[in-house]
Amino acid sequence: MTAEVISLGCRLNLAESETIRALLASERDVVVVNSCAVTAEAVRQTRQAIRKARRANPDARLLVTGCAAEVERESLGSMPEVDGLIANEHKLDPRVWNIPGNPAPVPSLHTRAFIAVQNGCDHACTFCVIPQGRGPSRSLPVGSVLHEVEQHLERGASEVVLTGVDVTSWGHDLPGQPRLGSLVGAVLDAFPELARLRLSSLDGVEIDFELIELFESEPRIMPHIHLSLQHGHDLILKRMKRRHTRADAVTLVEKLRAKRPELAVGADLIAGFPTEDETMHQANRSIIRELQVVHCHVFPYSPRPNTPAARMPQVDKATIRRRASELRSEAEAVRHDWLAGLIGSDLTVLAEADGTGHAENFARVALPGGIERGRIVSIRPQSLDGGLLQ
Repeated sequence: MTAEVISLGCRLNLAESETIRALLASERDVVVVNSCAVTAEAVRQTRQAIRKARRANPDARLLVTGCAAEVERESLGSMPEVDGLIANEHKLDPRVWNIPGNPAPVPSLHTRAFIAVQNGCDHACTFCVIPQGRGPSRSLPVGSVLHEVEQHLERGASEVVLTGVDVTSWGHDLPGQPRLGSLVGAVLDAFPELARLRLSSLDGVEIDFELIELFESEPRIMPHIHLSLQHGHDLILKRMKRRHTRADAVTLVEKLRAKRPELAVGADLIAGFPTEDETMHQANRSIIRELQVVHCHVFPYSPRPNTPAARMPQVDKATIRRRASELRSEAEAVRHDWLAGLIGSDLTVLAEADGTGHAENFARVALPGGIERGRIVSIRPQSLDGGLLQ
């Protein structure tokens, strides 16, 4: 068998997994699990993936990297299925894998190209274990980003996603401390042939003026943002050590929608954060409808090792599960209404390999047969079935 890379968790992991897959393109009988540790459930899924990979590949060398390989290093390293751990900060270094540098490009497994422009985080959100797994914030220089974009375009990518742990902090450690908007502008200026550009999870307080202006003036930036929102109640946001308020999030979305009325908003929300009472939960629930969050990721809170929130008064697990379910139900209702409103609209859809594709606003759309993966086509959906426009 050729080397296999199993990716869990965030889009940054997807981008890094593509690089690891290229590094190991000439290797045989190697399986790499690129793990996630953002929640206790993510760690459980990592363990499950390790066991499944070992059953499927009993004779392969099985290596684990990613955030869980740092945060849960001792417990994962002691699993009988695991042959070794690769430090998260070194996993893109060819020397770690004992192979030559500058591997030849290999075709991507994904329709869109994920480019990691930033890694690590300098913030100290009380619930978050990721700084333990990825270290301080580091930015990829503009020239390196442009080189990666060029490589992906040469391999046929129609859409590029700029991603990172805290992507809106990009540039703070570079000469002159440029902001993310300047990087986005540089990519768009350098590659007029790039059809679509998307940004991964954004911290609203870090979005700069140039980026907001580009949302209005540049149609190649997709009308879709995903906010690292986390909660809808100010006291919980303060206890999370977030740097925005509910009003800040509302104002930001209003400002962006004034420039791009078709904007689709996504957000991360945590259910059952320590000390959350029912009033706070209802505020969390109501922000979904107030912001019209149509791409909502709900995370039931789970205490992570060595985090301040783990030492706060906890909400019982049954209540967390109920609140998470209520958040998901609210989000699904808002999403259904939004999708229904797109019926009869002209959508530009990037075709995936499974016979569906994603529109500019990231709505998922069924496609007629015979459309090649990676093509961008115009579709006018006539119905909605199970969250899929048709």
